[in-house]
Amino acid sequence: MNDASVGFQCPACVAEGRRTTRQARAPYGGARPQQYGVVSKALIGINAAVWVLIVLTGWHTSALIDKLALTPRGQCSLGDGRYYPGISDAAVCATRPGTTWIEGVATGAPWQLVTSMFTHVEVWHIGFNMLALWVLGPQLELMLGWVRFLGLYLLSGLVGSAVVYWLSAPTSSTLGASGAIFGLMGALLVMALKLKSDVTQLLMWIGISFAITVVGRGSISWQGHLGGFVGGVVLAALLVYAPRDRRTAWQGAGFAAVALLVVLAVLARTAALT
Repeated sequence: MNDASVGFQCPACVAEGRRTTRQARAPYGGARPQQYGVVSKALIGINAAVWVLIVLTGWHTSALIDKLALTPRGQCSLGDGRYYPGISDAAVCATRPGTTWIEGVATGAPWQLVTSMFTHVEVWHIGFNMLALWVLGPQLELMLGWVRFLGLYLLSGLVGSAVVYWLSAPTSSTLGASGAIFGLMGALLVMALKLKSDVTQLLMWIGISFAITVVGRGSISWQGHLGGFVGGVVLAALLVYAPRDRRTAWQGAGFAAVALLVVLAVLARTAALT
């Protein structure tokens, strides 16, 4: 027995009570987080760690960039940032002196669909994305719980990667967490509309972000931004409009359906490129 403010407490009874007591739930079904922004901090940490590795291994010339960035179809690299035109086959690339074949998603590097979401090179790029994640992420964690928030982030990013895979040039190279960040913007917009909140400032932020995307479309992946935003809107709608009866089952089925569509889109594009 342990001393308590009134009488004594049985440690085993207290432990059993904690185990069987229903946890507080977030508004849309997830367990309410006990700490603020834990998943967001972890995601920021992973992005920062990858960026540091890239800087330590050559920064703009790091071999990690070619391995982690999303390249739809392989490239024949000349080693100085340029690529041998018209070559889409490793065997042909090997016949050209001074070249190195860089794998793409369609030629054996499907992990790039995920790793590109955590890869940055420029300081301003990772700085802007991580600031946006720090602003948006913790709010959504409180609304959704850790598991649902992480699923929203990763699947929005994957939708963005799938759109990049389909609509970008086969020999292009795309990286950054922007697709997932735009997914969070879309999700927050859906939730704010559901709650009938004032969305003026949020719409202004989204509008500015898309304006920057359009102006800088030569060096900014509009495909990833658009795909991530649409993915975030769809996923958030599945979360907030799922019927309360069997909410978790409806939400899980919706996320599984989106993931299946992403897989089918990737397989179809791979078949087209090969």
